[in-house]
Amino acid sequence: MKSTFRMAVLAAATAVAVPGFAQQPNPMDAVPEKMPFDIPYGPPVSLERGEAAIAAAVAEAKKRDWKMNVTVVDSGGNLVAFQRMDGAQIASIKISQHKATASAEFRRETKAFEAGIQGGLNYLITLDGVIGSRGGILLMDNGKLVGAIGCSGGTGSQDEVTCKAGAAAVNK
Repeated sequence: MKSTFRMAVLAAATAVAVPGFAQQPNPMDAVPEKMPFDIPYGPPVSLERGEAAIAAAVAEAKKRDWKMNVTVVDSGGNLVAFQRMDGAQIASIKISQHKATASAEFRRETKAFEAGIQGGLNYLITLDGVIGSRGGILLMDNGKLVGAIGCSGGTGSQDEVTCKAGAAAVNK
């Protein structure tokens, strides 16, 4: 008798709870008016400008006594230039490359992925090439994407500060 009563209560609770859950709006169903991150592509960043970005990033890192790996890629995520500072963490070589590539390919700072994942947009971790860590910054020329810079070796905020210095040397 008790078992039958428990099952009836469970069935009633499920019947009430399921329709209530289904009525909740899903924020992912919102349809924006404009395409997010719709940044036009420009010509690929040159080696000269890529090296200038790296030099500025390395100068910022040296000023703060940080050891960084710095990568510059073109708008398609292809390697243009790379520098590993003496003593920079070996694992951060690939991380700096990943940050630069993800930033260029997805046309946004990698900080956007970090914020999205922390904000509950868990689907982001299923996308190939995403890295949920700040330190990937776009390189722009007159409003057009020409490449990206990725820095790794410190904390996310240190990586971001270093990259911003590099990007500032190139962005117009």
